[in-house]
Amino acid sequence: MSSSDDGGYVHDPAAFDTDADGEQGDGPADSGGDEPPHPATVDREFDWRGWVLVGVLCFAFLVAPAAIYLVPPGAEGYRFALLILPLVPALLLAITAVWATTRP
Repeated sequence: MSSSDDGGYVHDPAAFDTDADGEQGDGPADSGGDEPPHPATVDREFDWRGWVLVGVLCFAFLVAPAAIYLVPPGAEGYRFALLILPLVPALLLAITAVWATTRP
């Protein structure tokens, strides 16, 4: 320790473990075992999951706003149109986007 150190944390790279090939380890996440494949090496295609996501996007950006626009302000379902119709596509889009982008 030097005189400029006030007793706080000082990073020492030599204190970390090294891998068998001499590279620096990251700690518990780098402790061996099977690692998932790199995303660039996996063959990904625009399959049916992508088309489901496109359908939900069309619903969220075309159908729901049109339904809100077409319900007149004096109608009984006007409050429903202003509150629920934007909420449903947002939730559906969020769930579908996560589902479509995660692969087993």
